Amino acid sequence: MFEDREDGELTELTAHTEYIGYDGDEEEGAPRRSASRRVWQLALGGVIAGLVTVGGYGAYNLVDAVSGGSRGDGDHPESTAVAAMAQQPPTAEEADAVARQFLAAWGRGDVTAAASLTNRQETARSALSAFREALKPRSLAATATGPAPSGTPSEPTVGFRVKAEFEGAAGAWEYDGALSVVRAADGRAVVRWAPNVIHPHLDTGETIGVRLLPTAAAKPTDRNGKPLDAFPSLKSVLPQIAPPAGADSVGGKAVVITDGTSKAPEQLYVLTPSSAPEVRLTLDAGLQQVAEEAVKQQSAGGKPASLVAVQPSTGHILAMAFSPTDKFNRAVSGGQPPGSTMKVITSAALLEAGVRPDTVVPCKDTANSPRPWHNDERGDFPDYTLTDDFTHSCNTGFIDKGLEKLQLGTVPTVAREQFGLGLEWHIGIESRDATVPVPTTKDEAAAEFIGQGTVQVSSLAMASVAATVQSGTFRQPVLVPGAKRVTAPGKLPEGVARDLRTMMSRTATQGTARAPMSGLTGQIGAKTGTVEAGPGKGTNSWFIAYRGDLAVAAEVEGGGHGNSAAGVAAAQVLKAGGKG
Repeated sequence: MFEDREDGELTELTAHTEYIGYDGDEEEGAPRRSASRRVWQLALGGVIAGLVTVGGYGAYNLVDAVSGGSRGDGDHPESTAVAAMAQQPPTAEEADAVARQFLAAWGRGDVTAAASLTNRQETARSALSAFREALKPRSLAATATGPAPSGTPSEPTVGFRVKAEFEGAAGAWEYDGALSVVRAADGRAVVRWAPNVIHPHLDTGETIGVRLLPTAAAKPTDRNGKPLDAFPSLKSVLPQIAPPAGADSVGGKAVVITDGTSKAPEQLYVLTPSSAPEVRLTLDAGLQQVAEEAVKQQSAGGKPASLVAVQPSTGHILAMAFSPTDKFNRAVSGGQPPGSTMKVITSAALLEAGVRPDTVVPCKDTANSPRPWHNDERGDFPDYTLTDDFTHSCNTGFIDKGLEKLQLGTVPTVAREQFGLGLEWHIGIESRDATVPVPTTKDEAAAEFIGQGTVQVSSLAMASVAATVQSGTFRQPVLVPGAKRVTAPGKLPEGVARDLRTMMSRTATQGTARAPMSGLTGQIGAKTGTVEAGPGKGTNSWFIAYRGDLAVAAEVEGGGHGNSAAGVAAAQVLKAGGKG
């Protein structure tokens, strides 16, 4: 057994498991009779067995005859009757009576009285005392429940139920057991002592006591307390979540049986469960389910993909999904060029530089930086405005106007100070910050204007860009509500934010994003992105959008144009969670 000590360690209290049979064995502590005397008694056993049913008179006559009619010397009739009785199995009534007495004494804590009703008094007293010392029950009641089917005519068995209550435990510990009754040498019916009298699972060489349970790991839930364990994309995420500062996990206690080997103890009853502080994440389980399914569909065939949904008004991450799920979390730790979704930031820089949405910015077939650049839609469109260039995702218009109006470091500055890209984010788990480097040549600047080259972002970063446009304010996304956030050094000018929303709305209804955004109502906006992956490789699909207080970014490597794979995935989430 195990006993709690003041120093917090557990002391083993071994249950006394030795017991003897009563097929001729003598009671512990009883004087030994000579072998010849025992043989004599056994020889008369058949005669006594026949007479004992007659009652005391038959036993008396037999003794009188054996002793020659004299009571002055030798055995008295009473001792001979006791010897005769010792050869008889206890009756069912005797078994029930002694079982009730034993259980009552055990329940009230009188271990000496309980042990005196067994055939191994010292062993029983020690074991019952150790049981109470180790478990320290506030109350214990043991009640007979009637004859048990495991009994035999020579050794009746009585069933019983134990109910123990403990300080601090939520409920009572109840279990059923059984004890056997035998005849002692002095003729009494007594309990045959064995370890399983205390508990039916306790066996020779085993101990019963209280042990500390392992501390419970924090099990994060969604914002409404719903479990998140079943989502494939979160299996590697949830173990990273640390409990709030100052909130520690607490190990519980349980009654256990151990055999002293390396085998795990058998847990019988939890006294106090282990507890862990509640950690509610910003995720929404319903939206997470939609995001998981959307990514699964678009990543079919082995195409890596990711999606992140953010609430613009709070910065809370509502969903994150990625594939493959056995690799790194590309949704928040990926790094790749975002394609034309970067034109949201380039447009913000141009608008601040004095270009208006209706300013004519010709979309030429070719622009030179001096490197030549083309559009997906070949041809010259000299009457296009900035809004037209944005809506139709014209690369050459942004390159020409960007090289004319912007300094080499302007776009990185706007990305950092107004959209928070390049700042050190702490979302609650490991993530990768966006990289928008300062270009050193016009070719590098031209690539950056349209989201190519050395710009490195994740779906998380671009979902935040969409959220910043929708709300007009950068709010660093977080997965854990209490995570320490950074704030952008500057703020997106109100007029610029308004113009960006107008341009993104037109793109969603009339431009390159109209197909996936079709049917969505309310305040909507979107921007597509198609990234050249290199010679001989396909294009990567990017899409950012918002609907009401929900912003989404998705990317599918090798997914083609932005309005195809990534656009379809993002629109599924907006349809499920966005409101007009």
